Amino acid sequence: MTMSAGWYLRRLSRMGPREVGGRVGDAVRRRRWRSALPACPSVIGAPFTAVLPARAVAAVPPDAAKRLIADADRLMAGHARHFGVDREDLADPDWSYDPKTGRRAPSGYAFDVPYRDEDAAGDVKQIWELSRHQYLTVLAAAYAVTGDERYAERVAAHLRSWWAANPPLSGVHWISGIELGIRLLSWVWIRRLLDGWPGAAGLFEGNPVAVSQIWHHQRWLAAFPSRGSSANNHVIAEAAGQFAAACAFGWFPDSARWRAGALRSLERHLRGNTFPSGLNRELATEYHGLVLELGLAAVAEADAAGVPVPGSVRTVLLRMTDALAAVVDDRLRPPRQGDADDGHGLVVDGADTDRWASLLATGDAVFGRLAWWPAVTGTDVRTPLLAALVRPAAPAVTRPASRPAHFADAGLTVLRGPAGIWCRCDGGPHGFLSIAAHAHADALSVEVRHDGVDVLADPGTYCYHGQPEWRQYFRSTLGHNTLQWGGGDQSVSGGPFLWTRHARTRVLAVDPAGASEGGTARWCAEHDGYRRSVHRRRVELTAATRELRVVDEVRGAGGPVRLAFHLGPAISAELVGNRAVLTWTRDGEDRSAVLDLPGQLSWRAHRGESDPPLGWYSPGFGRKEPATTLVGTGQAGGPGPSEGFTTVLRFHG
Repeated sequence: MTMSAGWYLRRLSRMGPREVGGRVGDAVRRRRWRSALPACPSVIGAPFTAVLPARAVAAVPPDAAKRLIADADRLMAGHARHFGVDREDLADPDWSYDPKTGRRAPSGYAFDVPYRDEDAAGDVKQIWELSRHQYLTVLAAAYAVTGDERYAERVAAHLRSWWAANPPLSGVHWISGIELGIRLLSWVWIRRLLDGWPGAAGLFEGNPVAVSQIWHHQRWLAAFPSRGSSANNHVIAEAAGQFAAACAFGWFPDSARWRAGALRSLERHLRGNTFPSGLNRELATEYHGLVLELGLAAVAEADAAGVPVPGSVRTVLLRMTDALAAVVDDRLRPPRQGDADDGHGLVVDGADTDRWASLLATGDAVFGRLAWWPAVTGTDVRTPLLAALVRPAAPAVTRPASRPAHFADAGLTVLRGPAGIWCRCDGGPHGFLSIAAHAHADALSVEVRHDGVDVLADPGTYCYHGQPEWRQYFRSTLGHNTLQWGGGDQSVSGGPFLWTRHARTRVLAVDPAGASEGGTARWCAEHDGYRRSVHRRRVELTAATRELRVVDEVRGAGGPVRLAFHLGPAISAELVGNRAVLTWTRDGEDRSAVLDLPGQLSWRAHRGESDPPLGWYSPGFGRKEPATTLVGTGQAGGPGPSEGFTTVLRFHG
């Protein structure tokens, strides 16, 4: 996907003067750097001291180690899977190759590479993912756990190959700051995990090529931070990677300056990216996880290096951890809200490790669990490694005495009922910053699960670049469990990561505790995204009857409406008239529910349609599978009182 002149004008309109000035400076700097690549200072032989305590690896649970080794052995055999695409070339990878399209990104000066044009460069997400080197942290962790030098030797061979193929400022891997930041964090942990291997020092601090790469990465990050309307999770990854490298590889004349600058940026943007309640302001759950992982890794580096960290950093991370514990369902699955691209901050576990259980386990080790936290039964490798580095120092803040259900600042409410009924109601702002890059047009949407199974599902994200019709669908109003009026989205898109007008939502009433006490939990909110009409929604969850009632009203101008309910991929549906019988299996048991839909609308079931897209579920980035979507069409609004559209979901057994 190439960007038109209109896109650049729309993007410019979302920037303030300070950001525009900063980007002009960046453009001048890129032009200047084209012809002047400075030499790295000579620091060969400087020691690496940021090692793990001896007890850390011994504390890795055996089942977590077993999963790690199984994944490492698949990687050693040359097999990997990224974003739904299998790679069989990991024994000797081509660092510029996209296995999805079969294209290679062009070489040359980094800032000339047309990385947004899939026809010219391939799918850049596929190309970048391997070069985050998180599969190498898995191999390095396997070496640390087993002592098997095959893993270490493969890591060394791939790093040397990457460094040779990607000299500073050359090619697609020197374009995006988040990639450089995460790669630096990976290198820090690779060096740490390989510390017992005889070749570790010769690979890193004794290797002029490695030292030059580390220096140039940090120089780049200091020069080109994400700015203004782009200062979302990207700037945190940049700061965390810069800070980690400046702590662990603090060998250079500029290391102290880089470390101080990165810590200031990290502290500022962690606060800026997080609501006081602890939820991430992007309102995209996977980015909550990414930012929390990056923040915890940065604190570990600070404590390992003896660098004081402002108390606000730990406070934000503590609140993020408590917020995560509050919103997960009975199977420790968080909401599927906003964009998700399977991005991780630090990977030292096997692929089958539960990400969210791992984060809660780390939060328990670092901050201590509260009585209302859900139980975490899984194990992981990362928790004992991070916990061995982090200095126990829980911030002196008041933590929630009971499990929060309504996050007023984020507009997120969770209604809970018996038998694991979990319902997320969305009454929050449309994303973060002026472009709301990772927001979806999902105001007033609901997401409903029963014992961890998606019943009314958020369909997910699927893709970012290269497939605009799919990108548009998965972030559209019709692509969520809410009401579309007038044939358009609630918020106006200006591009794949740009919204030029944001729907404003307000919560009118909320009582989330009712169902847990045997009564009825209630939530009501409205938004103004349709300008001439207001969409208001009421949700009630009654414990005694296991019944969820959703009432939609359109107030103002009349017009066509479509009301969508997206079923999870495990749900089978039989639609007759305006009643759908839903069935599924959980842990070998048959489950069922009845969905009574508004009779004023004409209902159809859609599944796996492509022209236009409708009836899909994306379990992860780059992957999609058919799922049933029920869509009712009709008219709403106009003069006189609104009768509303009532939907009732009743769970059986």
